[in-house]
Amino acid sequence: MPNGRYSHHDPHDGTPLGEERFSCAPGPAGWRYVSKTYAADGTVLSTLDLTLDSRSRPLRMELRSGGWQVRGGAVDGVAWVRTDPADPTGAAAAEGHDRAHGFAGDSPAFLIATARLLGLAAGASARVRLVSFSGAALAPRTFDQGWTLASVEQHATDTGPLQVERYQVADLETGEQREVHLAGDVLLAAPGIELEELESPPNTWPSWD
Repeated sequence: MPNGRYSHHDPHDGTPLGEERFSCAPGPAGWRYVSKTYAADGTVLSTLDLTLDSRSRPLRMELRSGGWQVRGGAVDGVAWVRTDPADPTGAAAAEGHDRAHGFAGDSPAFLIATARLLGLAAGASARVRLVSFSGAALAPRTFDQGWTLASVEQHATDTGPLQVERYQVADLETGEQREVHLAGDVLLAAPGIELEELESPPNTWPSWD
């Protein structure tokens, strides 16, 4: 079970935004990722518990940030409920549904989940519709992304060869593009995200077929 730490920073000016401590592992029916993101002073900024099913769809997602909580999963697309955990009556709860393929957000977990959901071969491209929850407000935003698996390379490491995938990811609404590097179930690098520590090698993405 890889345990590690990502640093988050502004991709434009490098301003530190926090660090995310995570663990992830495949199970009998899918893959789970759990993390907490901290500010520089140790304050918890957000928590994430994401479970994918055997087809890499979001079976269950629970995200907390800024006094808000979002719970969601795959239901004829994706469905979610955004609530204030301090509101016992649920008066502020808002339900949502979209014929999207998955979720997106600030955590690297969502990039890993989208890549595995698409299951692209080298050189292939696909379009995917996602619902994003980011920042302290966790307000939903639906958008389309274009993913291309640009290359797959083997890198020698002390624990054996590591297969690294390089993706080109484009926001089809804004035209913004970024490059994402993955190995198994760990993100190695992306704009605004760096892998700082990893206690064990990434898991090879399993096949449940």
